[in-house]
Amino acid sequence: MENHGICEREMVNNYISEKARIGENVKVWHFAYVGDNSEIGDNVKIGSLSHVDYDVKIGENTMVEGLVYIPPLTRIGKNVFIGPAVALTNDPYPPSEKLVGVIIDDNAIIGSKAVIKAGVRIGKNSVVAMGAVVTKDVPSDTVVIGSPARQMYSRQEYDKKQLDWKNSI
Repeated sequence: MENHGICEREMVNNYISEKARIGENVKVWHFAYVGDNSEIGDNVKIGSLSHVDYDVKIGENTMVEGLVYIPPLTRIGKNVFIGPAVALTNDPYPPSEKLVGVIIDDNAIIGSKAVIKAGVRIGKNSVVAMGAVVTKDVPSDTVVIGSPARQMYSRQEYDKKQLDWKNSI
């Protein structure tokens, strides 16, 4: 059969290290990367073009949208939502050899294009607004916005706003 200039090659969809531990019912979308010694809990979704580096832990029922960067040493709890194009960091003074991960506790929500500084902890049930730049720890049940991120209101108020939005449709 004649080729007509079309190059046949194998397409790489994603890379999941053989050294990664992957739970049940995990979905890793196109062109995503999961590095060595990472642990991905049950029912996790990792979006297209996301990069989960080595030695990362992600708890069950967490959703990582596309274009997210999760560096080494990151710890993410259960039932977390990470929006598109979020960037977590692990080097507070790059480039250096001393790294420290971000910790995101259970039930947190991280909005699209947020940036979280190395060593920061996002508390349980907290919300980081889209585009926020988080340079300090976020207490549990708190919503932060802006650059640098600052406390805006409680998670309870956020949940009410979300419910009002759903009911307005």
